[in-house]
Amino acid sequence: MPAVAAVLVDIEGTTSSITFVHDVLFPYARAELPGFVRAHRDAPEVRAELEATAAQTNLDPADTEAIIATLLGWIDADEKATPLKSLQGMIWETGYREGAFRAHLYPDSATALAAWHDAGLPLYVYSSGSIYAQQLFFGHSEAGDLRHLFSGFFDTTSGHKREAASYANIARSLELPPEQILFLSDVPEELDAARAAGLGTVWVIREEEGRYRLAASADSPHQVVARLTDLSLEPLH
Repeated sequence: MPAVAAVLVDIEGTTSSITFVHDVLFPYARAELPGFVRAHRDAPEVRAELEATAAQTNLDPADTEAIIATLLGWIDADEKATPLKSLQGMIWETGYREGAFRAHLYPDSATALAAWHDAGLPLYVYSSGSIYAQQLFFGHSEAGDLRHLFSGFFDTTSGHKREAASYANIARSLELPPEQILFLSDVPEELDAARAAGLGTVWVIREEEGRYRLAASADSPHQVVARLTDLSLEPLH
């Protein structure tokens, strides 16, 4: 593996289990969302996201129940809508703070991220979850507060993860040539988009992903690893 100037990591399925997000975080947010919105709809940060939801769907901003129904529909359809992601982050903060759960992290992820950070490699996160939710996630992980390991966070405000332009946007934000950035993900379509933008790519195929993924990776242009500790990375000086 050549030296790189920065590492960009996905969360779900890459540093952490897919099941934690789908079986813990998403159901918690769905169950809590109606009550949270009704209780906090006048708070400026909540009102801004409700108004954004209304604007995207031609709803009356004052029709709280219709907006709630839309948000729940987005959850059920797995829509990556930015207002929804922001509200989910606010709801998850309560869960983390009250000790309802801690964010899952594969042990090798914590080990590798710390080693890369200590070696002087800038680390960044790119996830469909809001930047706020990402910071909550790594601030309340099973391995403790890991936020200090990261130099920055990116979400869908940089673009969708399956579009090459999003990775070009991130490279510009980092003021780095794309080829000096290494992106790690478990989703080949995301890796294809990153590769099209010029980034280096690593396909992380966890054991829980099943053998079909390993078979599919046989002809992949992306390097394949099962654990982040399988990667030996050096900072580009």
